[in-house]
Formats: sequence, C-alpha cells, structure tokens
Amino acid sequence: MTRVRVPSPLFSYTEGRADLEADGPTLDALMAGLDRKYPGLRFRVINEQDRIRPTILFHVNGRIVRDLSTPVGGEDEVTIVAALSGG
Repeated sequence: MTRVRVPSPLFSYTEGRADLEADGPTLDALMAGLDRKYPGLRFRVINEQDRIRPTILFHVNGRIVRDLSTPVGGEDEVTIVAALSGG
C-alpha cells in the first residue's frame, strides 16, 4: 500500500483523515482508487482534462512530480500539497 498524505483543505473529502493508504501502479490509478473510497477527492486535484490542477503539487518520496503516469507503489509516500493564495 502506498501512503498518501492529504492537506487540510481536502479533509472534507477524506472524513477528516490526513493519512490515507491506496494501491495503484501509477499516480493516476492511485487517485482513481482513492476517489472510489472518497468520492470527489480526485476532482479537487485533477481537472477535466486529466491534468493536475495548477494549485496542486504532488510529491512522490519527496520529489515533485507533475505527471499522472508516474509509477508508485509499495513503500512509496505521496504527499498532496495545496497552494495557498490570497493577498
């Protein structure tokens, strides 16, 4: 299982959980699996064109990735980071 850390703005989709576990060979499959458990989560981080939203960053094992085909699995740790905005 891959460990997925979720930022607090998404807690309303994850039943208040910051740490999740999911399976999938790629980041896209991982997010699809999480969306089955937590409906609406994927749409908050991936747009209608299947691209990561500009205000979201994914870190896989501490490395920023922008490609949903990035391989994940086993002992990997994925962190979703939501950009802050305002002025």
